[in-house]
Amino acid sequence: MYRYDHYDKTIVTERVVQFRDQVKRRLAGELTDEAFRPLRVQNGLYKQLHAYMLRVAVPYGLLSSTQLRKLAHIARKYDRGYGHFTTRQNIQFNWLQLEAVPDILDELAQVEMHGIQTAGNCIRNISADQFAGIASDELVDPRPFAEILRQWSTFHPEFAHLPRKFKLAITGAQEDRAVTALHDIGLTVRKNSEGDIGFRVSVGGGMGRVPVIGSVICEFLPWPHLLTYVEAVLRVYNQFGYRDNLYASRIKVLVKAIGMEKFTEAVEKEWQPLKDGPGTLTHEEVTRVAAHFEPHPYEKLPTTDPQLEERKQNDKAFANWIRRNVKPHRVPGYNAVVLSLKKPGVPPGDATADQMDLIADLADRYSFGELRTTHEQNLVLADVQNKDLYELWQQAEAARLATPNIGLLTDIICCPGADYCIMPNAKSIPVALEIAERFKNMDELNDIGELEVNFSGCLNSCAHHHVGHIGIIGINKDGQEQYTVSLGGAQGNQPVLGRIIGPWFSGKEIPDVLERIIAVYRRERQNGERFIDTVRRIGIEPFQVHLYGTAVRTQQKTGVLTHV
Repeated sequence: MYRYDHYDKTIVTERVVQFRDQVKRRLAGELTDEAFRPLRVQNGLYKQLHAYMLRVAVPYGLLSSTQLRKLAHIARKYDRGYGHFTTRQNIQFNWLQLEAVPDILDELAQVEMHGIQTAGNCIRNISADQFAGIASDELVDPRPFAEILRQWSTFHPEFAHLPRKFKLAITGAQEDRAVTALHDIGLTVRKNSEGDIGFRVSVGGGMGRVPVIGSVICEFLPWPHLLTYVEAVLRVYNQFGYRDNLYASRIKVLVKAIGMEKFTEAVEKEWQPLKDGPGTLTHEEVTRVAAHFEPHPYEKLPTTDPQLEERKQNDKAFANWIRRNVKPHRVPGYNAVVLSLKKPGVPPGDATADQMDLIADLADRYSFGELRTTHEQNLVLADVQNKDLYELWQQAEAARLATPNIGLLTDIICCPGADYCIMPNAKSIPVALEIAERFKNMDELNDIGELEVNFSGCLNSCAHHHVGHIGIIGINKDGQEQYTVSLGGAQGNQPVLGRIIGPWFSGKEIPDVLERIIAVYRRERQNGERFIDTVRRIGIEPFQVHLYGTAVRTQQKTGVLTHV
């Protein structure tokens, strides 16, 4: 994995010193809260309901065991003994005292981590496929390009004060596991007919109040032009993006307002003086960065392990875990293991300090000292040999990290909601916990099959509810916490925005609502088809009839039901 060079270390350590002085002045009353706000935001520090929250960057979701141990230490010493992993592959600490934050940033800097650009109107953490470098359907490992984008975007003076936050995602695989179409810029590795590497570039994707699937602006961008073309897109956005309306400030609104044709023309005009200029990538630079991502020293292993097969036959719980939590690896005899952070009774995405320490130990023992964070708020050990799976499972099971529910209903993606954040209109965690408790029977979960539930506490869609097979969003209706439900959303190569099915429900009703939705699915499914395929085939009307007694005419605007 990438290691800091002199420039990285200097930037991060000097930022800690700078912020320590800013915090000192704030605590002394020399800086008002308003004056301090842009300074803390630049370091990923939010002021939440009960305390300060620090969001720590995990570039493209890659962590070392040393870094995870440091995160465990911070959780134990400065927080309440846990951290929350997010849909952008970062980690958040929710219970921090302001005076401790400079010390935390100093400790993070010791292991090459920080909170820079995890907040504010800037280019945020670059996210990527959690199986980058090991996926069997991968054309090219995208992590070197993600790292180049990280280095280029960090403290880029031209893009430090954009109209709004800006998010990039990159994948090198045939199957899009990075949700690229729902990002401000999505980058997908492609090969042309000559075998040259380039990127399909989409722009204007996003969720929040106005969910939009991005439009392809360039079908094939040769890789040397990656930075200059992205810069051209950002320049156009920086010049013409709306700054007078918070809710219309994202690039997706600009693209829709002027039209894709005019936006593309503006980008091409901006790109011409940049193209082939100093920002053009060279083989030498890409090779330099790619050297940090050389494949691990994999052993030559048999594709099958008789002892593993025997254990699967004799241990149903282990077999279930293999089926749900163990994913293919491009190297024979190795596997990617997903550690579930969705144990019933635990807020989705949370990991305790003790669990983080254990996962770091497991990474050292079984996975070359590295792990990944996922968009689904789980963790991955990417390089586990067949012979180690049973022993790893036993240790993970003892630590409540082996729930075999990856891709199933209780693998809920969930934001912190109104329990912590100042933005949400409703709580999400308590209702998500009730859902997990209602559907905790593993036989029932497996009978239901693949089903993605995404739960956001407000319109900002931090849990990506728009692309959940079942999406739940909290709203404030007449001063009460209420929830709307959407069906049919999907990510992947053919992303679809879900449709809200009808009027609001109370939080207490939501588990019953899901049960009734599942009942329709079980009644209507054919030949073992997945939930999402049944919804696509029959539409949402049968679900509406079962829930409301009649079909409901809806009009969806800004992510909420506005007409019935």
